[in-house]
Amino acid sequence: MSLQTNLKGRLRNTSLPKSHGLMPIFEAVVNSIHSIEEKGNSDNGKIILRINRATQESLDFDTKSLPHIVGFTITDNGCGFNETNFKSFETLDSDHKIDKGCRGVGRLMWLKVFDLVEVESHFGDGDGYLKKRVFLFNDKLGVHSENLQVATEQQPGTQIKLVGFDESYRKQVPTKGLTVANQLLEHVLWYFVRQGSAPKIQVEDSGEIFELDSLLEEHMHASAFLETIKIRDYAFDLTHIKFRASVNKKHQLALCAANRLVKEESIQGKISGLYGKISDESGEFTYTCYVSSGYLDERVRSERISFDIAENVEDMLNEVSFKDIRDAVLARTKEYLQDVLAENVSAGRKRVDDFINSHAPRYRPIVHYVAEEQLIVDPEKSDKDLELHLHAQWYEVERQLVSEGHEIMQPQNEGHVEEYKERLSQYLRRAEDLKKSDLANYVSHRKVIIDLLQKSIERLDDGKYAREDMIHELIMPMRKDSSEVFLDSCNLWLIDERLAFHNYLASDKTLNAMPITGNNSTKEPDLLSLRAFDNPLLVNDQKSFPLASITVVEIKRPMRNDMREGEDKDPIDQALSYLERIREGKVKTKSGRPIPGNNDIPGYCYVLCDLTESMHRRCRRANLRITSDRMGYFGYNEPSHAYIEVISFDQLVKAAKERNRAFFDKLGLPCM
Repeated sequence: MSLQTNLKGRLRNTSLPKSHGLMPIFEAVVNSIHSIEEKGNSDNGKIILRINRATQESLDFDTKSLPHIVGFTITDNGCGFNETNFKSFETLDSDHKIDKGCRGVGRLMWLKVFDLVEVESHFGDGDGYLKKRVFLFNDKLGVHSENLQVATEQQPGTQIKLVGFDESYRKQVPTKGLTVANQLLEHVLWYFVRQGSAPKIQVEDSGEIFELDSLLEEHMHASAFLETIKIRDYAFDLTHIKFRASVNKKHQLALCAANRLVKEESIQGKISGLYGKISDESGEFTYTCYVSSGYLDERVRSERISFDIAENVEDMLNEVSFKDIRDAVLARTKEYLQDVLAENVSAGRKRVDDFINSHAPRYRPIVHYVAEEQLIVDPEKSDKDLELHLHAQWYEVERQLVSEGHEIMQPQNEGHVEEYKERLSQYLRRAEDLKKSDLANYVSHRKVIIDLLQKSIERLDDGKYAREDMIHELIMPMRKDSSEVFLDSCNLWLIDERLAFHNYLASDKTLNAMPITGNNSTKEPDLLSLRAFDNPLLVNDQKSFPLASITVVEIKRPMRNDMREGEDKDPIDQALSYLERIREGKVKTKSGRPIPGNNDIPGYCYVLCDLTESMHRRCRRANLRITSDRMGYFGYNEPSHAYIEVISFDQLVKAAKERNRAFFDKLGLPCM
């Protein structure tokens, strides 16, 4: 196949993500390594990667950032572009150097990222003389302007200049020379940790020189450990490396092919105790396992940025999947790091125990059904993330219970009665523990609501107090009624446990929008509850007319001190007025039956507010009695046939805590 004829088509079909803009440069460095090895002087080999930046004349004088990168120059003292190597360069998909994992397509990536490649190479011609070959390479003409010249150097070697850095790639690569050098080191790390030597490689950037040997010394926490394992019938070489904690890396699995880094995958948290930085006797470090194999070499894609390997293999074919590789490597990693992970494991387990004991007791009944490794977490994990993690485990226990329940209800083996009894007994024990978890969750929810209520009545950072809307939403969602909210969304128990039992409940809705009142008024009580009873006092064969009660709750902003006479400013008068308007309507039960004696329906009015000076005055004018703790008022209004209770926010929080304290204590929840 002619390179010239098919070059544009091959370039069109060659994929290189914008984030991989440095890959062609790194591959050029790998080619230089191979050239030095071919010459047979790895010990004395040297490669220089020079970063070429825009000149100051082409930039704004005010710029404070580094001049942008316009290209790279790679220089080596390898064998050069002799006749064999040059012929291979002209041939797409060449099998030259196939034993080194080369695919003969690396040069295509140069043209994906750069406009032009300029090559100048010295090589021996076999009779002891050096020759100089120069040529150009671009996407329009392919290899062109090639000619042989008189040698200008005394040793073989090659200089490759990559010119015209495509802006779409340039914008997504690092700009600092040190970062480029670090990424190059990761790409060619195998050549440094393998048995044998690597050539000297340095990165030059505007007078700065970064030696990869020195960077490796800075990065390495300890010597690499090499081993070989079998996955199915294939051999995989593992190189365990500990990097110094100062290196900005995560714990990783690094899959390599043809001695190059191809795919990285974070394994942070995939082994119990392997979270952030871990420590041994020499200090903190991060861990990477480099994996190489002939299996990976055969299945790496030509661009060397991914593999033709399935994530999982379902059938019995002798194929190795990513899951197979990951599971096998993680098992060896766990063994390799077991001593240093022990402390993290202990701290992670304690983090879960402490969180359950102090914040989330609902998970306590089900922890012994959860795999131990799922109960070991990063000690630095936030409460939110830990709650989400434990909830996922709780859901899995519940899912298994549902699945097992269906099987229990349809026993297949009738001959083993005792075995079935034991399975049934285990199932019932698990179901009982799950119910305990639900109860604990209910109590924990109450603790959270009380804490939120207490927070909402405190003064804000700006010196003001929260609007009544916030408190309103805690008790019941606004502008809703019984048909629109779940019972769990209401926290009426904060006011009175009996309010949880109602036939109709409305929140912040106008009276004429409530089908149960039949009233035309556009007034809006904060909360309205109506209860209807069938035979609440007598048990006999005949049904008497149902009785009902109406409850109105009025909520005011914390520390409001502008209460005065009149329905618009007196919350007690407001609540009684709502009660009267409701009684004027044709009140019916939930089933649509009329309730007789509307004007005599018992009424309960609750006013939630702070007992400011003006509110104290309104309570006294309403002839209400102050409570013994002086945190509220109560009384009966004879003309309105209504019981009235004014509850200060402090009393609301205090009473809710006292009613629930026994439950909180049982679960070990702090209650201040």
